[in-house]
Amino acid sequence: MKHLLSTVSVLSILSVTTLFAAPQSYKIDKAHSNVEFSVQHMVLSKTKGSFSDYTGTILWDASKPQNSQISGALMVNSIDTKDKKRDDHLKSKDFFDAETYPKITLTDTKIESTKKDGYQLTGKLTIKGVTKNVVAPLIVQGPIKDPWGNDRIHFNATFSINRQDYGITWNKIMDNGGLVVGNQVNIDVDIEAIAGK
Repeated sequence: MKHLLSTVSVLSILSVTTLFAAPQSYKIDKAHSNVEFSVQHMVLSKTKGSFSDYTGTILWDASKPQNSQISGALMVNSIDTKDKKRDDHLKSKDFFDAETYPKITLTDTKIESTKKDGYQLTGKLTIKGVTKNVVAPLIVQGPIKDPWGNDRIHFNATFSINRQDYGITWNKIMDNGGLVVGNQVNIDVDIEAIAGK
């Protein structure tokens, strides 16, 4: 009988340990999240924009980040640079060709710890049907309990890409030899998410 009770106790402990060790699922809180980008304009200033429509899957395991999974998709038609004419041009075949390639996707292939609350995300970014590897520092804050009893967590990843690598090549050369649109695009993904939603 004692042996049976000991076995049951061990199994119970293992079950609880497994439960807490499993990655936690989170749902993006769009009211407190942003996906933004910036690109040089005429060598003078930066044009900034964002995507308002996106989805994501987050499974986070802080104790074993390598078991975590992060992926997302941006809807190209939701691009917003505060100028409709420019937005329409960006959706056209000159740039993203939204009709043929309606989504931009990012899927992690590896997440590893670098320091306290610091990680490195390696993933595959697909734009306009072209997939390239990207590496980004990943900052994670939380989880914390909000006033309504929800567990919230915050993720931030910033990285740069060369748009030419993804077949986005439209440009014009100015009289001084400079380009109307820069090739380097800086991307800032800032996500707040709620556990178990």
